[in-house]
Amino acid sequence: MAAKVSRFFNLKVFSLLAVLLTFFAVKMVAQEEPKPEHSNEHATEQTAEHPATVGHESGKFNAGEMILGHIADEHDWHIVGPVTLPLPIILYSEEKGLDIFMSSKFEPHHGEERSYNGYEMHKGKIALASGTSIHDFSITKNVASLFITAGLLLFVFLTIAKSYKTRQGKAPKGLQSWLEPIILFVRDDIAKPTIGHKYQRFMPLLLTIFFFIFFGNLLGLIPIFPGGANLTGNIAIPFFLASVILITIIVIANKHYWGHIIAMPGVPKLVLLILTPIELLGFVLRPFVLMIRLFANISAGHIIALAFYSLIFIFGAKSAVAGYGVSIVSVLFTVFMFCLDLLVAFLQAFVFTLLSSIYFGSAIEEPAHH
Repeated sequence: MAAKVSRFFNLKVFSLLAVLLTFFAVKMVAQEEPKPEHSNEHATEQTAEHPATVGHESGKFNAGEMILGHIADEHDWHIVGPVTLPLPIILYSEEKGLDIFMSSKFEPHHGEERSYNGYEMHKGKIALASGTSIHDFSITKNVASLFITAGLLLFVFLTIAKSYKTRQGKAPKGLQSWLEPIILFVRDDIAKPTIGHKYQRFMPLLLTIFFFIFFGNLLGLIPIFPGGANLTGNIAIPFFLASVILITIIVIANKHYWGHIIAMPGVPKLVLLILTPIELLGFVLRPFVLMIRLFANISAGHIIALAFYSLIFIFGAKSAVAGYGVSIVSVLFTVFMFCLDLLVAFLQAFVFTLLSSIYFGSAIEEPAHH
């Protein structure tokens, strides 16, 4: 048993490295609209020093802008208060070639436009002042969060794999005792019942998907507080995972599976003219339903928690007494949503892995012989 789980760990590492290489090659650009710039000098300097103050335009609190400011991607990483961690800006254009510098170069001064060395940043988008098109390969907050998640996975599971080798025949200890039940749960309650006797072929991919989403969801809960990143709430991450599932199904599917998709046995040819396009559409949409489910649930949890948090400032703008009174209820609801999101973090990883396993099982299912 220990040898099998150790083999799963090693295969998981190689699968994770392949995913990372693909992620690094693909340009990661957040689809959410970034934080708006402010028209007055005080608001601009305040936003530059403390991104958590987004939504205070002309001295008024804007909950929508504050929430989007927390869940959107950025070219720097706000930690807490005035502390902001600059991230690498990597740009390429025919005019300037490859240009690498830190995002701190774009910091505004006295209300001036965010610009540096001929580059201008407007609402999180970088462009050349001359209008020449550029390719942005910058390490944004979500990309940095991706590397942190991947590094955490490698550290945890390489440590556990080493523990299996050095403690053969002994009871699990430390991280090994915490995560072994989850690994066995993925194997015995997800892979085996849905895929069958060929489940071992898919264990590395299923374990990688499960723990990547699970760890990403847990780290993604930090946006409720200052200094976090919204990794799995970025549509690019669920889209990539859904694409991996779709490509895997195309590669592993047997003739029996394609036969039921393209020309279902026993169905009249005239009916196939209607049924076949529907089946093909359903084949493509199934993995992307997983994308929407993961993206919507994670983003909604963050938005709801931040909305309760915003009530403090909304009522506080009316009167100090109302702000203090609402803060008690608001904090309680925020804590409740945070605890609920802890459960959702596991459930979304479980649902994504379970449905992926079901799709794999149906793609390799052999026809019944009587």
